[in-house]
Amino acid sequence: MEMRVLIHAPRGRDAQVVQDVIQPHHAGWICEAPEQFVSAIKESAGAAVITEEALANQTLVQLLDEWLAAQPPWSDFPFIVLASRQIGPRPESAVKALHALGNVILLERPLNADTLLSAADAAVRARRRQYATRRHLDELNLAQAQVEKLNTDLERRIEERTVELAKANNRLMKEISERERAQAALTQSQKMEAIGRLTGGIAHDFNNLLHVVNMNLELISLYAKDEKVKPVVDRAKSAARRGAKLTGQLLSFARNQSLHPKLTNVNKLLLGMRDLIEISAGSGVTVDFELCEQDCSVILDPSQLEMSVLNLAVNSRDAMPEGGQLKISTCPRIKTDLDGQLAMGDYVMVSVRDTGPGIPPQLLSKVFEPFFTTKPVGSGTGLGLSQVYGFARQSGGLAFIRSETGKGTTVEMYFPAATEEVEDLTETPQPAHIPAGERSRNILVVEDDADVRRVIVECLGLIGYSVTEAPNGAQGLAAIQRSKPDLLVVDYAMPDMTGAEVISKAREMVGDLPVILATGYADMAAVERLAGKPTVLRKPFDINSLGSAVATALHGGERTLTAV
Repeated sequence: MEMRVLIHAPRGRDAQVVQDVIQPHHAGWICEAPEQFVSAIKESAGAAVITEEALANQTLVQLLDEWLAAQPPWSDFPFIVLASRQIGPRPESAVKALHALGNVILLERPLNADTLLSAADAAVRARRRQYATRRHLDELNLAQAQVEKLNTDLERRIEERTVELAKANNRLMKEISERERAQAALTQSQKMEAIGRLTGGIAHDFNNLLHVVNMNLELISLYAKDEKVKPVVDRAKSAARRGAKLTGQLLSFARNQSLHPKLTNVNKLLLGMRDLIEISAGSGVTVDFELCEQDCSVILDPSQLEMSVLNLAVNSRDAMPEGGQLKISTCPRIKTDLDGQLAMGDYVMVSVRDTGPGIPPQLLSKVFEPFFTTKPVGSGTGLGLSQVYGFARQSGGLAFIRSETGKGTTVEMYFPAATEEVEDLTETPQPAHIPAGERSRNILVVEDDADVRRVIVECLGLIGYSVTEAPNGAQGLAAIQRSKPDLLVVDYAMPDMTGAEVISKAREMVGDLPVILATGYADMAAVERLAGKPTVLRKPFDINSLGSAVATALHGGERTLTAV
């Protein structure tokens, strides 16, 4: 359509002759009436062939003048005018009409076909270049529009940012964009992941030390006949259990866990984590406990309550760089609806109060908002108090903060009181008992820590099993290749490969194999992905737990055991 050649020759067979000449090379389109001719030009065409006598029609001239005047800048439509041979100058009206057409190729008749076809070729080529120019202009206009849009967007963003900076003095979190919130959340997640990896490594090494101490104490209690030794061993084992509990609290502080509510005595929980609170508060802060004598039983996730109290202790420490006092208190079974915010009922209150500088009134209503912090950049994420509030709400209670400039800050957490008391779960040390062994059974122990490996091998031998040992995963797999053991006892964290990888490769080599995974800290998702669900024995464990785990793995199927 764009490259067709329009033909307007109103006399005789001129139009048909012209079409016959150009038709093999171009689409010739005959327009009989002036209106049809101009309409076709407006639609699209590559060139037009018109006879000079047709320009005597004023209607045609007027319509062409209007269209030519409205042509876009890139367009200079080519006309081939077939003129009659003239003797003398042309009439002024004819010259004016030709001049008005602009881009004209004037051919005098009679003319041969090659001349007409050559002129048509030249006119169409010229029009094709004009269409190419149009495309380039459209591309330039589009690019310019995009640049203008980018400039507009940039100006708008600069304006918005300027407004944000102008309002930065009131530090309202609602003015932080969603992107900044997402980046802050990602940074916090990466930071907590790094802390989790660090504490996991510490827990592994610490639990290995506790494990060696604990099991050697077991051996001392078995070998020593002097009754004076027993209380010394019991005190040392009690200290080892406290160390294991401290490690567990560190892991709880670093992990992001779902809630696992259970019946909990708040007073006993707080007393049990006293050492960790004092360490978190620092040497310059005096920690006092003011715990009620009545029952403080609630149903909540104890690890999350520990995390909340630790968060508050760390906040108080940061607020008192020169030192101060931190008081942790409890109040049981308060009959309240918390000013209509909760259902009327009995609630247990846990309070954490410091003697710091306090919080300005204009900031007090915002401290529980996620990411809100008054600490310098890089010194806090603003998620500590948010975790406290969210945990209290998720546990069916509420958290309040009370503060006055110069008079310290108090955070109160309210939890629904339980309808039953928590049983005393304090563990009573039991004398070591040696399970009956089976000398025909061979156990392979794979453990990179030489002291841990030695004590496990000695205990298993004392029980009565035949024991083979390996210092790493590669040598352990080589031992399995030589002779399949009846049971594999393997540590999780080893330098060459993890215990889960050893279990997976061992089962590929010899098929089903009873396994005990001994660990102080393990990525259980990775364990289950590679090794299914082996019997898990958590360090530090004693000889009774080891014997029971071995008997379970050999005779009772695979299940998870937790040794403390």
